[in-house]
Amino acid sequence: MSGVRIGIGQRPVNRKQRAVKSLWTGIWLVYLSAPVTDLLHGGHSTGVSILGWLGLAAFVAWYMALVFRTGRGERDGLVLGSLGVLAAQSTLLALTLGREWLVLFVYVSIASGAALPLRMARWTIPAACALLTAVALAVPGGHSFLGGLLIPALLGGFAMTGVRELVRTTIALREARATVAQLAANEERLRLARDLHDLLGHSLSLITLKSELAGRMLPDHPGKAAQQVADIEQVSRQALVDVREAVTGYRRPRMSGELAGARVALTAAGVTAELPADTDLADVPEESESALAWALREAVTNVVRHSGARRCTVELLRRQTLDGPVLELTVEDNGSGGRGGHGNGLTGLTERLTKAGGTLEAAPYKHGFRLVARVPTAGPADVGSPA
Repeated sequence: MSGVRIGIGQRPVNRKQRAVKSLWTGIWLVYLSAPVTDLLHGGHSTGVSILGWLGLAAFVAWYMALVFRTGRGERDGLVLGSLGVLAAQSTLLALTLGREWLVLFVYVSIASGAALPLRMARWTIPAACALLTAVALAVPGGHSFLGGLLIPALLGGFAMTGVRELVRTTIALREARATVAQLAANEERLRLARDLHDLLGHSLSLITLKSELAGRMLPDHPGKAAQQVADIEQVSRQALVDVREAVTGYRRPRMSGELAGARVALTAAGVTAELPADTDLADVPEESESALAWALREAVTNVVRHSGARRCTVELLRRQTLDGPVLELTVEDNGSGGRGGHGNGLTGLTERLTKAGGTLEAAPYKHGFRLVARVPTAGPADVGSPA
């Protein structure tokens, strides 16, 4: 149904939406039953009936075209001319065929409210009602229809001005929301550029100066040059830490996304994956979930690159410990990787989990390797219950 639904102030973009708008616009033509009944049972001659059908068809086509294209930027003069054609058709048909055709003036009034701005519609709607009154008094028996048509014409026309203003307001709000989103994106880009400049500007400048100094000292003072190189290494490492912390703040991984990525990565590597389906982590702090998601990413990366495993099992359980409820992630494979000690990835992961109040265990297990990461949760835990 998403391809059929049309929001307020949105133009139809496909055939289905055009059909829906045409249906909602044309459903009000049911009130033309009086002219249709007059043509079928009014006792008119064949020639008059044919001309009446042609006149009614022309009126409906002109009315639908005018209302359907409302809000597309047509000039007010063109709209006024179209309304004048509708009013002329209504007058001619009512005067020649009888009082049943006075209902056409209601459509003229409604089209005025829908197609013209309020500053003009407040004059054209009363004008259409005045023309309705004049023609009704001129048509035999028309005064009996006047009371039932004058109020709907007046109220319907001004009601459509309210609908038109609502549409215009909705369009303006939608454009404003798009502008705000664009400004927010631009502001985020500026903030990222500013933060990276603040983080790296001083460090890179210091590295450049110390590199030049070390180059000048190297021929005559190699010891001092070595000290400058050591300072360069220290500054570089600190800059790398700062960048990692900044990037972590910009993008925190989510467990649901990492599980989906893990399934794709393991399948592509020819590893049979067993992953949990439910990841309702509403009570888990964002920092804890982020640390656990990093753990899953690191573990799956090691399985794919180093283990040579054919099977990998991932479990996500809630447990109650002496320190409180925790969320436990277990990644186990049947490969041979990870037996040479912890690398930089697991070391950094341990630091990340420790910062979040969690722990990491990674060691050979049975015929493979197992990684267990735990983070605290904020809600009650059921022992062994799947997350």
